[in-house]
Amino acid sequence: MKYSRRAWVIALCVACTAGASGAAQAGVGIDITVAPPAPQVEVVPAPRRGFVWAPGFWEYRGGRHVWVPGRWIAERRGWHWVPEHWVPAGPRWHFEPGHWER
Repeated sequence: MKYSRRAWVIALCVACTAGASGAAQAGVGIDITVAPPAPQVEVVPAPRRGFVWAPGFWEYRGGRHVWVPGRWIAERRGWHWVPEHWVPAGPRWHFEPGHWER
């Protein structure tokens, strides 16, 4: 009995871990009908070794656009950062999350 309970717990942990990693990789698409405001002007700080500046962007939260300030993110050598941005898609606006590209 103990063995089958232990096997069940291990199987459940593996299933939860696999589900969590799959959810983290799957992006959530955001499409809205309200255009984002113009980007805010940010003063970009002086460069920091080993980091790249990710500019601020408008996030749609609670039925309105909210400004998320820029931030430093750890550099990935050989990659470049594509910032978060909104793309017009017909009468709607689609949010593209920031990501690394080669």
